[in-house]
Amino acid sequence: MEGQDEVSAREQHFHSQVRESTICFLLFAILYIVSYFIITRYKRKSDEQEDEDAIVNRISLFLSTFTLAVSAGAVLLLPFSIISNEILLSFPQNYYIQWLNGSLIHGLWNLASLFSNLCLFVLMPFAFFFLESEGFAGLKKGIRARILETVVMLVLLALLILGIVWVASALIDNDAASMESLYDLWEFYLPYLYSCISLMGCLLLLLCTPVGLSRMFTVMGQLLVKPTILEDLDEQIYIITLEEEALQRRLNGLSSSVDYNIMDLEQELENVKTLKTKLERRKKASAWERNLVYPAVMVLLLIETSISVLLVACNILCLLVDETAMPKGTRGPGIGNASLSAFGFVGAALEIILIFYLMVSSVVGFYSLRFFGNFIPKKDDTTMTKIIGNCVSILVLSSALPVMSRTLGITRFDLLGDFGRFNWLGNFYIVLSYNLLFAIVTTLCLVRKFTSAVREELFKALGRCGHVTWI
Repeated sequence: MEGQDEVSAREQHFHSQVRESTICFLLFAILYIVSYFIITRYKRKSDEQEDEDAIVNRISLFLSTFTLAVSAGAVLLLPFSIISNEILLSFPQNYYIQWLNGSLIHGLWNLASLFSNLCLFVLMPFAFFFLESEGFAGLKKGIRARILETVVMLVLLALLILGIVWVASALIDNDAASMESLYDLWEFYLPYLYSCISLMGCLLLLLCTPVGLSRMFTVMGQLLVKPTILEDLDEQIYIITLEEEALQRRLNGLSSSVDYNIMDLEQELENVKTLKTKLERRKKASAWERNLVYPAVMVLLLIETSISVLLVACNILCLLVDETAMPKGTRGPGIGNASLSAFGFVGAALEIILIFYLMVSSVVGFYSLRFFGNFIPKKDDTTMTKIIGNCVSILVLSSALPVMSRTLGITRFDLLGDFGRFNWLGNFYIVLSYNLLFAIVTTLCLVRKFTSAVREELFKALGRCGHVTWI
């Protein structure tokens, strides 16, 4: 009997492992297909001309697609875990959701951590150096020569980073135990390096997310049709049509020798056509789309932003009075044992909405920053080098999203895998400063956003008053 029980237990464990592996593979396959279509939508078509370069671009494309799929998985990881916990609580004995268990959730977190390290330290550097490589002088040109040069560059880069970490460890903590632990690449070095990069990602999110939260109002205002209050769209379309016809006549009358005038007029004509298209879209929009959808979306954005700031403020108070509020505090009861929110399924749904909202806002804020403005991909006109840069940036942001959400108190879900092993998550002063900076910077960005129009009118009025006084 004991032998039969042992065999049946082994078979059950084997079947559960096969089932979890199949589910992970299917989820990742879906993300990979979606990521492939996204990248090919923006990838420059002229990159595939020569045979050798076509192979290099294709390999870099597959590696970038893999990285983008891992980034999407890291974004979906926390919401999937939260909703899975609530489903297991609501239907604990349901046969059809037995595949959704704690082992699967832990496995997904470990895979996301492993693949994030693999993409960040191996695949993306390999893709970049592979694109830039030409082969060492004296060797026969070809794919093998470029692969050899890429591998050599990766080894040199790894030695450089390892040397920097050793020097930093010797300066900060000159201890024999800490130096010996650096020799353990898998258990210490890679998690330690990934912890530093995650901290940089959280700092980048601290910079991008408040900017994105205020920028979201402008972006949605451009996508939606604004209400027509005290506006005559027919008159505006008539005026812009006359201006378009005048510019077209000027272009037809200029000779081809005046190139700079033609280029300026063509650009001005293109701007006029874009403005005319927007006005015609506003005119064709229905009354409910103009007068209901736009105000509702603006109010919804304001509510979500206010709730985010309020949750961060509550988390600051919890950090001051309760040490278990730390991201690296005591472990929770586990998957499917207790609800993560005091409001049950509704609170979990609100957490998921806020997590997605913060991620979208961080991406919008990232591309709104002046330093990263050149990273914005263009449809059918984005080089593979720029695609690699975008994939790395999104991977860093998405990998830091679960850490930021837990640090800010947006969710109480305990981070699993290597996400919860970061040493700085247990530092009270770093976590408290992060929360305070997020609340202050977000509030300042929102105040600046909503008072910008008033300040501009005041400056204009002061300018007119100063001009009148001078006269």
